[in-house]
Amino acid sequence: MDDSLSLDEKLLGGGLLAESGAGDNAAPLSVSEISGSLKRVVEDRFGYVRIRGEISGYKRAASGHVYLALKDDKALLDGVMWKGNAGRLPFQPEDGIEVVVSGKLTTYPGRSKYQVVIEKMELAGEGALMQLFEKLKAKLQGEGLFDQDRKRPIPFLPKTIGVVTSPTGSVIRDILHRLADRCPSHVIVWPVLVQGEGAAKQIAAAINGFSNMEDGGALVRPDLVIVARGGGSIEDLWSFNEEEVVRAVANCSIPVISAVGHETDTTLCDFAADLRAPTPTAAAEMAVPVRAEWLASLSETKARMARSVQRGFATAQERLEAQRRLMPALTDLLRPHQQRVDELSDGMKYAMGQNVAQARSRFSASEGALRPAMLRQRLDAAQGRLDRLDLPVTLVKRPLEDARQRLDSLWRLAQQVSPDGPLKRGYARVSALDHSFIGSREAAIAAGAVNLHFYDGKVAAQITDEPVASPKVTPKTTMPTAKSSATGIKKPPDDRQQDLF
Repeated sequence: MDDSLSLDEKLLGGGLLAESGAGDNAAPLSVSEISGSLKRVVEDRFGYVRIRGEISGYKRAASGHVYLALKDDKALLDGVMWKGNAGRLPFQPEDGIEVVVSGKLTTYPGRSKYQVVIEKMELAGEGALMQLFEKLKAKLQGEGLFDQDRKRPIPFLPKTIGVVTSPTGSVIRDILHRLADRCPSHVIVWPVLVQGEGAAKQIAAAINGFSNMEDGGALVRPDLVIVARGGGSIEDLWSFNEEEVVRAVANCSIPVISAVGHETDTTLCDFAADLRAPTPTAAAEMAVPVRAEWLASLSETKARMARSVQRGFATAQERLEAQRRLMPALTDLLRPHQQRVDELSDGMKYAMGQNVAQARSRFSASEGALRPAMLRQRLDAAQGRLDRLDLPVTLVKRPLEDARQRLDSLWRLAQQVSPDGPLKRGYARVSALDHSFIGSREAAIAAGAVNLHFYDGKVAAQITDEPVASPKVTPKTTMPTAKSSATGIKKPPDDRQQDLF
């Protein structure tokens, strides 16, 4: 390279390669180095800023971090809010809401841009707060959470009342005092924060806790829930405008009275509740009737019922007396029937006498035919007719003899076909234990245990398929001989002689 080139010519790119000239001490910086330098400068210069702008592109990532942009009519600034600070937000940010954020400016070298790291976010005045109020109200109203047909009637005399409020304020004392004056009731207080960081979560958790209580648990399930807080500014009451609180009130399975603020204060919780009370004290008055007035009303009702019953009883007595006077006497009603009974009795006596006379006349007419002489004569005539009947004996004996012969033939046939007939000739009949017939070797082996029937009884036997050895028979060594009566000589027995028996 030509050393005669001047420094200005080198800076203007006179050469092809980057070279350090004489007296040049500034080494080239890397992109990371210059980005780091810019980051330090921006963070040192703008370590704490407060910026006012309208939220745009609000997004909460799965990690819990919040990303958004702040804009006005001329510029736009990116912003990020880390998870810890985002969880402590007192309201739910939305696009279009004007806010004031506090934090510091920094750069993001990965995209060569700067952004604000938000540590705190506030609404930019009551106008922005009311804008957020109306926006959330329109959203929930569109979902039907404020519809009138969702409202449930408040029980007339709740046995147990659940109260969601601060345990240390004057609100709970006013409620308890008014309940004691009107009608003492069992009260369960669920202590919560009513404003500030974390208040909305505690209020929603308390309402859901009462709603999820079961009958028969360790605590008595309330019949009514009162959500109460004293008066304050819209910022103080904002916890009762949070979406999670409004949804908890709308979805509560127990009727809810909302008593937040004074009569002029309005929260979204009032729209979602089943009944709105202007003050916490008024909520206690709406929850229960006046016990003294109720008892007086019951006494008056009891007295009216007693007078009504007495009046009805007196009227019934008057009507009964009037009816009794119109009715005839009992003796007058019975006399015609008594006269009729007397007439029937006399007629019955006469009729019975006539029947007896007629029966006696018929008996007298038949008496002559029933004399002993007449009966004997008829008997003799019948005996004569019987004697004249000459029946041969053979006509009677022959059918009897034929019947006897047929009976003998059938009996002989029955003895021949009877299975027990051959038993007297040395045979045996085999049957199983269930009395079924066994007629083969396989059946006997299959049965195992059998009964052997002889002519004089039966015995049990166990069947086996193994052969049994026959006992040994000792042959006779000498044969008996017959002696001659004359000579004394023994003769062999004559096998031809037959047995007489």
